[in-house]
Amino acid sequence: MTGLVWRAQVCQQVFEEAAVDCGRALAAFSESRSGKRAGKRVGFPRFKSKKKSIPSFRIRNKQANTGRAMIRVGDNDTARSVTLPGIGVVRVRDDTRRLRRLLIKQRARILHATVSYRARRWWISLTVEAADLHPSHHHRPRKHGNEGGWVRIDLGLTVFAVAATADGTEVDRISAAPKPLTTGLGRQRRLAKSLSRKQKGSHNRRDAAVRLARHHYRIANVRRHFAHQVANKLVKTHDRLVIEDLNVAGMLGNRCLARAISDAGWADFARMLTYKQAWRGGTVAIADRWYPSSKRCSECATINPALTLADRVFVCVCGFRGDRDHNAAVNLAVWPNIDQDFSRSPDPRAGGRATKVRRQEGADRHPMDVGETGLVDAETDVHATLVAVSRRRPRRAVSGHL
Repeated sequence: MTGLVWRAQVCQQVFEEAAVDCGRALAAFSESRSGKRAGKRVGFPRFKSKKKSIPSFRIRNKQANTGRAMIRVGDNDTARSVTLPGIGVVRVRDDTRRLRRLLIKQRARILHATVSYRARRWWISLTVEAADLHPSHHHRPRKHGNEGGWVRIDLGLTVFAVAATADGTEVDRISAAPKPLTTGLGRQRRLAKSLSRKQKGSHNRRDAAVRLARHHYRIANVRRHFAHQVANKLVKTHDRLVIEDLNVAGMLGNRCLARAISDAGWADFARMLTYKQAWRGGTVAIADRWYPSSKRCSECATINPALTLADRVFVCVCGFRGDRDHNAAVNLAVWPNIDQDFSRSPDPRAGGRATKVRRQEGADRHPMDVGETGLVDAETDVHATLVAVSRRRPRRAVSGHL
């Protein structure tokens, strides 16, 4: 018990929640190994590293013997504070007024509190089960048969978002994107160079790594804050939105645009837009990835395959001439009401024609002689199949981590 003297100083729920996480990890590993879990293969649970992982622990909100909740907000007349079991009152910098109002009216309930340490700062995240938004904040339901009112949002690099309706009216244009990564690239290079010059294992190197981590964390916060502002503005004013299913992971393969695409944060913005619209009872339609919104004319529906990224003005043979982003926004505004049948890319996951597929062993060994084009009898076909199967190597048992 000499090495576990600190155990009495830690809340019991910390060990309980760690055991719950371990159980979930083991269940995910078992289901993935047996084929019951879809998606990427899950490896065996591993211990957290003290140097690489983010130090954190979770506490579940229980009721004490006195009947009060163990996790409280704004206790002892201290508005900006959170009371944790075993720790006590912890002052916070964020405003807790809205959360305290929901708790007082019993419209919210705290489930967990997660304490983490990032870039030499302690963070408290509260998992809250809250009621739905007030009906006054919901969108008005549309009449049956009303299929109009769709607003399309076209995302880009030069202009972050362009919102337009099907009749060509531009509702909003958001071009003042902060681009925090591009803005802070000079400071990031200086901090990274300072880190590389420090001796490994020294205190100076650790301090330099913390400064670089705080810089990256600030960039992420600036990008996330801007995405929240734009998403809130759009979902409050429009009840029907159309966004495009962008292949962000594939576009990052372009080394000329990878940094700018990462700095835009399109995937995170689409995720925010979806769940914020669901809170207000709105609808978000996702256009097909292969829908040529940028190359399609919004007037005559003619597709211009010669359009490149450098062309910022769309010109059609019918005489239409307009902004590229505005044209794409108008095309996607009519997406829910058009015939959604377009040519697909030769991507195996998209349902197109597969190329360069690995053939099974023995598939290239034809039992026919040279020049024969007739069908093979059943006996020869079965014999060739058995030979091909017997030549396959037995699978080895896979163990260990991914």
